[in-house]
Amino acid sequence: LRCINRKDYRFFVNRLLTTEAGPVVWGLQMPDFDYDSEVSFASAAPGYWSSEDVSAEDWSNYRWQMKNRVESLEEVERHLRLSEDERAGILLTGTKLASAVTPHFFNLVEAENPHCPIRRQIIPQVAETFEDPTEMADPCGEDNHMPVPGLVHRYPDRVLLLVIDRCASYCRYCTRSRVVSGVGEQHLETKLEAAFEYLENTPQVRDVLLSGGDPLLLSDNRLKRILSRLRSIKHIQFVRIGSRIPIFLPQRITPALCDILREFHPLFVSVHTNHPRELTCEVRDALGRLADAGIPLGNQSVLLKGVNDSVDVQRALVHKLLLCRVKPYYLYQCDLIKGSAHLRTPIRKGLEIIEGLRGHTTGYAIPQFVVDAPGGGGKIPLNPDYVLNSDEDSTLLRNYEGKEFMYSEAQELSKLLT
Repeated sequence: LRCINRKDYRFFVNRLLTTEAGPVVWGLQMPDFDYDSEVSFASAAPGYWSSEDVSAEDWSNYRWQMKNRVESLEEVERHLRLSEDERAGILLTGTKLASAVTPHFFNLVEAENPHCPIRRQIIPQVAETFEDPTEMADPCGEDNHMPVPGLVHRYPDRVLLLVIDRCASYCRYCTRSRVVSGVGEQHLETKLEAAFEYLENTPQVRDVLLSGGDPLLLSDNRLKRILSRLRSIKHIQFVRIGSRIPIFLPQRITPALCDILREFHPLFVSVHTNHPRELTCEVRDALGRLADAGIPLGNQSVLLKGVNDSVDVQRALVHKLLLCRVKPYYLYQCDLIKGSAHLRTPIRKGLEIIEGLRGHTTGYAIPQFVVDAPGGGGKIPLNPDYVLNSDEDSTLLRNYEGKEFMYSEAQELSKLLT
């Protein structure tokens, strides 16, 4: 498979992605959607591990969850009936991005449904091995904005500090797959002390985002040392942590961890959830522990084909997030990461979703749709066109119902008196 030409390769992939009923990936149809079911909270445990001798204590231990991640083809096939596309994907993508899923999150995967929205996020597909010429290894241009290894300074007053190259589970659309999981050709190199010295000497930086990999995989002591060091820099006003640990590994959000995080306010946590089924009872409780520790929570979703590319799914997701005390923050257009074409939607789909939410639900529930400009241009916000026309006297507006309204601009007092 590694040696065939592009034409034959496309034919091979198309055969794998086609059933008697026709193509099953490039034009996915969402099944009938049950809103009430999707916004209800449930636990999938013990799920696929019900026949194994796993105590409740072990299941609730994040170290047990990490030790028992599903990683190999054999382990996946023990629980799922894989399609040929998925089987080939697992075999062919091992040198690009590791495959590993915690038992907690794996329990959300439907065994017989290759179109399961959870499954599409974490089970490799052979389509990952086909790269569109426009795709990139570093679509956000992070490597070109590093004044010191591991520290990305792209915006004037904030930086991104990459503190780890491992995650509890690996998303197949990962924008940092070039350096995450340890199996690719490039490896993450972060020089923490050099990063701290740079921050001390750059007073315009007021905001530091910790990411990776997943910072909440660090030990309590190591995470505390990093946060303490950042807090010792007087001009840093607040710190953020980007993490999918509350979703992939809610057992990690222990009272002890929350006590540590509580010491470093103002501290914000951005989680990453793409589908309402990811918000289980365990996840809700983990997010609640963070919220009770006084940590503002926001969610960043990635728009993915066959996962959450409908108004129905997004509405259920944002409503359920609010029930978990999490503010929907960003809806990202999927980055142009190599091998992601089968998961990317047109930009117009994101605009349609925002149009379908705005005015139909509370403003608290509506995320900002953004595109990370390919190559390193930063986030570009995208919104439906509600301004139809504008001049110095008035602006013609459209509301969510399509009705038009004229807003008159304030006139100078001298004009009103003449």
